[in-house]
Amino acid sequence: MKYDVVIVGGGAAGSVLASRLADKANTSVLLLEAGPDYPDPANLPDEVKFGHTRFAEAQDSEHNWALRGTITEEQGEIHVAQGKVIGGGSSINGQAMQRGFPEDFDFWSSLGNDEWSYEKVLPYYRKSERDLDIQDDFHGSEGPMPVRRRQSGTWPDIQKAFQAACLEAGYGANEDTNGPNPSGVGVSPSNNVDGIRMSAAMTHLNPVRHRLNLTVRGGVFVRKILFEDLKAVGVEVESGGEVFKIYGERIVLCAGAVKSPQILMLSGIGPKDQLDQFGIPVVHEISGVGQGLWNHLSAQVTFKVKDGKTLVGDADSVHFSLHYTSEGSKAVNDMVLRASTVVDEREERVPGLRTKYLTGDVPPERAARLMCTLGLPEGSGHVKLASADPTVQPAFNYCFLQHPDDIRRVREGVRMAARLLESEAYIDVADHRIQPTDDILVNDDALDLWIRQTVGTARHVSGTCKMGPDSDPMAVVDQYCRVKGVQGLSVVDASVMPRIPRSGGTHATAVMIGERVVDWIV
Repeated sequence: MKYDVVIVGGGAAGSVLASRLADKANTSVLLLEAGPDYPDPANLPDEVKFGHTRFAEAQDSEHNWALRGTITEEQGEIHVAQGKVIGGGSSINGQAMQRGFPEDFDFWSSLGNDEWSYEKVLPYYRKSERDLDIQDDFHGSEGPMPVRRRQSGTWPDIQKAFQAACLEAGYGANEDTNGPNPSGVGVSPSNNVDGIRMSAAMTHLNPVRHRLNLTVRGGVFVRKILFEDLKAVGVEVESGGEVFKIYGERIVLCAGAVKSPQILMLSGIGPKDQLDQFGIPVVHEISGVGQGLWNHLSAQVTFKVKDGKTLVGDADSVHFSLHYTSEGSKAVNDMVLRASTVVDEREERVPGLRTKYLTGDVPPERAARLMCTLGLPEGSGHVKLASADPTVQPAFNYCFLQHPDDIRRVREGVRMAARLLESEAYIDVADHRIQPTDDILVNDDALDLWIRQTVGTARHVSGTCKMGPDSDPMAVVDQYCRVKGVQGLSVVDASVMPRIPRSGGTHATAVMIGERVVDWIV
């Protein structure tokens, strides 16, 4: 059988795209997912269903690709969790629904992607969501994905102190960080409802599984794309130990910003030097495949919380974020600051103690941190083939903090966090700062080294198949997400982002991308 559309990867964008294409009764859609599929929500494993643990992110979880990637030269390779399950990252993530900011999309548009201005993407954010708190022209009320701002529970003392310190420092309060003016300190939006992680598989895909024109297959590993001349005609897959060929009129990669460029290169689409190195015949050379890898990094300032003061609350406790502009920055709201515990609030199989952030005899359960996130990095990394064998993961390097403006802004952010800890708001909450120590904090070189040694990362990988006009030699897809130079092939996931959203999150934007591209596929 030949399908109208074959979608590779059932993550956030893939699940959304499949669900919307299924609305087109005359379009046959096949969705392939390497990880397990759970068509009956009653059989959804707890580690995927419930959002209060990080069990699905464990290296031994069947729902995690458990990749290895380089973060900095000082730290080398680290474990990188990536969803290997229907719903992809949206089935294992922390349930953040922070949109990109208006300035992000106007920047995308300025690069020659006029279909991605804020004015044009806003309707698709609205289409995707059912905002449970705010109903206005900027928020959807009838979409599949619930969005809420949890704050009805008890407010932990570390969160109350953080909000008060930000206000004391002159930053404004923000009731809606997903609105047109996201600056200031506000409650982080979430798609967790009554403890349930509302993944794209649950919200978008499950309600349309009964459609006869939609087929979903889990446990199917895509090895490469099949071409006839310069037209994509199908995919080679492995399932149950056998290799098959599946054909489609249009092939859509939704495998994420690590796997999508890998599949392209394995299929002969990418930098010629890499393809030649592994003996892969060149179908079409595109130098930008695997380049421009973006991710968000976080540096941590840890402190001991005074006895009797609370670090966590109940399931509906508030979590604040501060979106602010670094001194001398050309871009607004390029930084994010958050308060959290050192022992992760979401339970892990191996307790989430961040030992590299602690010193002395402070009990881990009495330590908290301010997390300084570089929302809009200048430096990017890359994904490269490590083998022609599709079962061998590609090599990737975030190249964090190699750009001088990146390390400068993070350095300033760490010092700003340290100053907040000394404010009136923290007098009754913070006992003392643990790290960085005073001697490190006052020395630029020492602080830069400490940041590189301790910096953490999100799972917001993006940018490796970026969209752009023909004048951009590194663009992989056009603004309609069609792979340049070939026919019948698109990429629809976070890899097409020409720049990572400065908001500090990518999940909501990946969902929006899936919504946006539907009408351009068929």
